Amino acid sequence: MAFALPVWLAVQEELLGHGDADFGTSSCFDDFNDEALFQMFHLTRSCIAFITDAVRIRMWTVTPDKPTSPVDVMVMVALNYYAHGASSVAVLQRLGSSFAESSPTVIGTISGVIAGMSDQFISFPLTRDAKASVASRIKKVCGIPDVLGVLAPAHFKIRASPYEKNTFRSFVNTLGYTSIVSQIICDSDGNILSVEKCCVGSTFEQEMWDTSFRGREIEKELHGPYWIIGGKGYHLSKHVLTPVSEPENDSETRFNEAHAKIQDVMRTTLGSLKRRFRCLMQLGFAQETSLDKKSNIIKACCVLHNIAKKFSVPPPPAAGKIEPLHPGKQHSASEKIDPEALTARQKLISNNFTLVSSSQDPSGNNVAEESV
Repeated sequence: MAFALPVWLAVQEELLGHGDADFGTSSCFDDFNDEALFQMFHLTRSCIAFITDAVRIRMWTVTPDKPTSPVDVMVMVALNYYAHGASSVAVLQRLGSSFAESSPTVIGTISGVIAGMSDQFISFPLTRDAKASVASRIKKVCGIPDVLGVLAPAHFKIRASPYEKNTFRSFVNTLGYTSIVSQIICDSDGNILSVEKCCVGSTFEQEMWDTSFRGREIEKELHGPYWIIGGKGYHLSKHVLTPVSEPENDSETRFNEAHAKIQDVMRTTLGSLKRRFRCLMQLGFAQETSLDKKSNIIKACCVLHNIAKKFSVPPPPAAGKIEPLHPGKQHSASEKIDPEALTARQKLISNNFTLVSSSQDPSGNNVAEESV
């Protein structure tokens, strides 16, 4: 769930309540002015301070291996990599040659720590009030009621060895490039509510949904009578709401337009995520048997995305067009559709996307007429 800023500050207070005298002291980030900070890390000073304190607390209280280097220095190395996909010369010069050599290890360690904070900063709406709030905001955006989030596969480019032909092919997605893919759900404000999985690029989104923790929960109706918005790569179900493949009337056309409007929020969210954390534009070499490190980087960036939004930190300006959502596997018309799900979607369309006009009967009373 996306919390209001005061709640996040309360979380910070709780975190820091377990701390020591190391908090609030000077840090390596003090060497940069505000403009340079944003250029180097795509975050603001207060946001970076929050992240550093939260990482320090987790490293001292949760992780088994205590840090051997200053935590703020380790966080600086990681945030700089996330922002640019490589360590900046200006950062390495300040930290010295020893950190230049150990930066991959530092990045891996900090990514694991921040990914472990996902339960605090990436939260699916669980209470009745939280669900109603998310659904209400989504309805205001697109007119579709009872929706808890927007679901999509997020592809991240990687390099794979072409000499290992079978492995290489498994990374090639339907757009023809090598990638790994995660499953993401966001709300109407672009907050990430769930991130799961890290699979080879050829994995279909329906397969990820069927085997995901969140997907099993929702399909078992553990979250009540709510929908999740899904694209054409998903099967229509009683809880995954897909567009009508071939609209037959104005109501279905209007529904598809509303569906596309809320899906565009996910496109913008993923675009913002990749602009702020450019390491996600190219995650480097990957092997099918060892995707954990890539998964930690993706999840860490999602945690930081939500924190940045709570501190109202804008992403860097877009360079070119925003990347479109991955189209996914197109289902054939012959595939069986759940009749109950089809009925539920038609009822939703009829109740919310059929225009109603008024006319008067001979007695002068208003009579509702439905257009089809």
